[in-house]
Amino acid sequence: MGDVLAGFHAAWEFETDSVVIRFERGIRTPKLFQALGERRIPLEAIAGVTLTPGRRGTVVLRAEPRPGADPLMEAADGQLKDACDPYRLVLPAERETLAEYYADELRSRLTQQGPAERFLVAAPELPRAFKAYDAKASFDGRAVSFRWFWTGASSAKWKAGDQTFPVADLSGVEWRSPEVFEGHLRLLRRTDSSVVPVDQDPASVVFGLGYGPVHESLPFAAAVLAGVRSAGGAVAVAAQANTGRRDPADVAERIRHLGQLYEAGLVTEEEFSVKKAELLAEL
Repeated sequence: MGDVLAGFHAAWEFETDSVVIRFERGIRTPKLFQALGERRIPLEAIAGVTLTPGRRGTVVLRAEPRPGADPLMEAADGQLKDACDPYRLVLPAERETLAEYYADELRSRLTQQGPAERFLVAAPELPRAFKAYDAKASFDGRAVSFRWFWTGASSAKWKAGDQTFPVADLSGVEWRSPEVFEGHLRLLRRTDSSVVPVDQDPASVVFGLGYGPVHESLPFAAAVLAGVRSAGGAVAVAAQANTGRRDPADVAERIRHLGQLYEAGLVTEEEFSVKKAELLAEL
């Protein structure tokens, strides 16, 4: 098609076999969009298209990605807020007719349904790095490295020393948004099925308030997932599970972080009390 449909924070260019999404870099544009810059979405990576009313006189055109087609969305695992969904294009309501035209055009070209057998959307470019609360994480396409900060790493991680994980030894990644309590990035290893608290796991980094922001840690996780797939691994995205007892100093540090989130208004008083009780129960 080659036509361009511009909305708030992004513009979609409709090509014969794909949709090219170009994100703006304005101050009001979500940082994740700015970090992504431009993405080419093959039509075979799209399962469907919707057009729905938005807020404050807008309409929302959204491409529904096929499960397994985009490493970014696989890593996000449904945790992205609507405003940071890269598959949404928000338009003024007066463009609804035009948006419906393009939605129909896209629907007529879609032929694939069900999970994709491989990633069809390119992963974020390499190398990648970001600062978590307890470490600097880096990924060069071959291995993930964690370099611990003595001011943030737990005693268990500090004793284990800096870590390097070849992607060939990984089965996947677990990303928990930094916008919720206990956000983290955990590497899933093929040879180790045990699960310990993330603040004690040398294969995990903890985010914390102001660390591991979505626009840095999520593209990182997506790149690692793509690396695992390229290395022949069966990509896995696992749910968090906490087992075992924690070091008292680590519990005190996590409670301090929880207090910071409460003071910042990111958790309610009830959530603070419940989570604090859970942490104390692990002593």
